[in-house]
Amino acid sequence: MGCCDSKFLTSESTHPEKLPTHHQQPHSGSRAPTHHPSLPAGSDPESGAAPPFSEFSFSDLKTATNNFSSDYIVSESGEKAPNVVYKGRLNNRRWIAVKKFTKLAWPDPKQFADEAWGVGKLRHRRLANLIGYCCDGDERLLVAEYMPTDTLAKHLFHWENQTIEWAMRLRVAFHIAEALDYCSTEGRPLYHDLNAYRVLFDEDGDPRLSCFGLMRNSRDGKSYSTNLAYTPPEYLRNGRVTPESVIYSFGTVLLDLLSGKHIPPSHALDMIRGKNIILLMDSHLEGKFSTEEATVVVNLASQCLQYEPRERPNRKDLVSTLAPLQTKPDVPSYVMLGIPKHEEAPPTPQRPLSAMGEACSRMDLTAIHQILVMTHYRDDEGTNELSFQEWTQQMRDMLEARKRGDYAFRDKDFKAAIDCYSQFIDVGTMVSPTVFARRSLCYLLNEQPDAALRDAMQAQCVYPDWPTAFYMQSVALAKLDMHKDAGDMLNEATTLEEKRQRGGRGS
Repeated sequence: MGCCDSKFLTSESTHPEKLPTHHQQPHSGSRAPTHHPSLPAGSDPESGAAPPFSEFSFSDLKTATNNFSSDYIVSESGEKAPNVVYKGRLNNRRWIAVKKFTKLAWPDPKQFADEAWGVGKLRHRRLANLIGYCCDGDERLLVAEYMPTDTLAKHLFHWENQTIEWAMRLRVAFHIAEALDYCSTEGRPLYHDLNAYRVLFDEDGDPRLSCFGLMRNSRDGKSYSTNLAYTPPEYLRNGRVTPESVIYSFGTVLLDLLSGKHIPPSHALDMIRGKNIILLMDSHLEGKFSTEEATVVVNLASQCLQYEPRERPNRKDLVSTLAPLQTKPDVPSYVMLGIPKHEEAPPTPQRPLSAMGEACSRMDLTAIHQILVMTHYRDDEGTNELSFQEWTQQMRDMLEARKRGDYAFRDKDFKAAIDCYSQFIDVGTMVSPTVFARRSLCYLLNEQPDAALRDAMQAQCVYPDWPTAFYMQSVALAKLDMHKDAGDMLNEATTLEEKRQRGGRGS
């Protein structure tokens, strides 16, 4: 990348991001979180690699969602939804889904926190796991893993390029059955308003069950928001959700998968009783599904939709019935769903990284600060050759400004450091790549990635082969969501460091 490439100098600033605050003392009555929300979870294959559950501050989530911008809304009903869901992005680049409840939904913070912690302890690869919550004044929010590939409803009812193939529909049914079975085993058998909008697809196209349905929409609110035609009959009688009600709702999802339409259960049961299974099936699947498999699913749906709750199957019955129908276990979900393969973020270079490289690859600004403090001005040697005449009072004033900037930088007063370093730079008599690198970091810590990138590029102009200049560019580019370019910069910096270790200058 050229050191004066205008493509980056004119980049628009992205939304500022902050690292979630780790609250040691959450609301009264809730457990103290023991993990920071930005840390990765363990390697348990069942967990889906979700981060540990924790509490977020309202400012964390406000920043992540760009002040709850309407552009970030992902709720199917948009702003009309009673409890709006937003996507957001944390400082560690993890995307999240944030459900914002109405002001009066959960007046008791302790009750909300306890309910959230109950759901937050669940971890499974078939769930879009709950990773945090917020109880801040009157604000009540839930934070979950973000699923970027839309809902089952979108793929079934509003598809654009292709409908979901039969084997993928069977996979969806099986995965959601597994999720329900897991939740029941862990003591959370109730799921509120299970429908095709609650089934989400992750970046690999794998179906997951939204964790939001494991919590009620309010302390005393309704558990079903959909049309009454799809509501379990016992809920209409007494307003209570039972484990058997969840099975009924699962039956409606099976109907969606079979028909590709949102058919009221009463109509579907009439077709099933009349042996009109072909009429029930999605016409887009004609000639592309197994009649035997479809019959199994139709019979299972019929059992789930029985009027009497006790006549419905349990969750383990769902899993055991659907497991034998998984005929393409080796075909990735993204292939069957017809979406592009998810591309991972630029990998860390295969060669070992220096401490600076490791810090930049993690975007650990605190570690970068420590390294720049320790390095001091070692890498500025030879970048300035001043005559005796240039040692004027102006020069002494300029060096004094740099000294004040160094003290402020060391003491983490980054705004003051920016001011002092700017005085040094603006005089222009002496150029220092280290000052540009330090001011670049100050800008990053003040959520100004555009300015940080400009300074890192200026450091490269002063010292073209300086790895630190490239490292700082990689962090600024990542902050600007230009991840491919950030990966390229990280690789260039690593290459330059290797050359330096073989006898070059700088670090």
